[in-house]
Amino acid sequence: MSLDITTARPEAALLDLPWSTPLEDWPESYLAALPRGISRHVVRFVKSGARVLAVKEIKDDIADREYAMLRNLRRLDVPCVEPFGVVHGRTGLDGEPLDACLITRHLQFSLPYRALYSQNLRPDTAIRLMDALALLLVRLHLEGFWWGDVSLSNTLFRRDAGAFAAYLVDAETGELHAKLSDGQREHDLDIARVNIAGELMDLAAGGFLEEHADPFEVSASIIERYHTLWEALTGSERFEGGDRWRVDERIRRLNELGFDVDELSIATDIGGAEITITPKVVDAGHHSRRLLRLTGLDVGENQARRLLNDLDAYAAATDRQGEDEEIVAHDWLTHVYEPVTRAVPRELRGRLEPAEIFHEVLEHRWYMSERAGHDTPIDEALRDYVATVLPAKPEEKAILGVDTEEMPVISRLD
Repeated sequence: MSLDITTARPEAALLDLPWSTPLEDWPESYLAALPRGISRHVVRFVKSGARVLAVKEIKDDIADREYAMLRNLRRLDVPCVEPFGVVHGRTGLDGEPLDACLITRHLQFSLPYRALYSQNLRPDTAIRLMDALALLLVRLHLEGFWWGDVSLSNTLFRRDAGAFAAYLVDAETGELHAKLSDGQREHDLDIARVNIAGELMDLAAGGFLEEHADPFEVSASIIERYHTLWEALTGSERFEGGDRWRVDERIRRLNELGFDVDELSIATDIGGAEITITPKVVDAGHHSRRLLRLTGLDVGENQARRLLNDLDAYAAATDRQGEDEEIVAHDWLTHVYEPVTRAVPRELRGRLEPAEIFHEVLEHRWYMSERAGHDTPIDEALRDYVATVLPAKPEEKAILGVDTEEMPVISRLD
């Protein structure tokens, strides 16, 4: 049999690996010293040129299927490891055929859950770990992916600004559908409940779980968190025609849960409107890049997120969601953003940069609408903001900063 290597990109160094040797017997000189999770298959981290790759030895058909599944998940922008290639046609030195190998790129700065728990995680840090897994499962289900083997072992975790981001590692049992039924989602949750409780019991037996932590309660908390997220993201909401400020309220709640709204779907009826918000979590810098492309505004990431939310709400309110995005963005810039920023008196423009002023006007409008119980026109909110809020702001152009040498340095470790 001849060696057959399928890869997404040419990598001559792959030819130098000892494919004629069973993976568990590969010499140490080829291996990278990285923590491995528990797996039903033999897995090794290997050095290939400047890269570190994860190699898993499995049956030929399963390797092909998982490679294709991971490629599909990456196209959907789902957090998962990057598929690198599949190796078929392996033959041992004794002439006997060997299983295929699935190759994925090592996810830098990621750790399996056992490595994290070996660091004696604090209770609140462990909770964030479980939240990350619940979030990953929600994202997978929103894309129509049924995992079939939900567990901590099949997940990698990477620190993310005080929290954790979870990534799918093992997709060999997964199925991709146009949409999951409630039964399919609940089946995945049942699998998660059993697997995670078992893994935590194993940690407890090894002395790595906090003394008072109940594996079954922790496992159940992941399911509870999942249901909270799922309902917040997929539940519909009705409101009267004059209460469109509730759209902003719904977006705000989703942002607080860590989701950014990529699309607003609004179906109207005689008595009002039914809102269904479809979220999509986007990568860092997405908002500022998208806003710059659409409007030419170069602002901070959080400012861009807020402005884009208003742009999306404008498209929905004017029933223009199906139109060219750049045309709608130009109209929003001309008829909404610029009139607000230009209406600020010249003597007050140095208090905050224009994008921050616009953001604060939107916030002020939301609070005014909440108090009044109905939509407040943006020009009315602007007048009230300029009269009561902006004059009290310091002149930012005159603030040079603080002496950091006089500030205490506090080290905080999980």
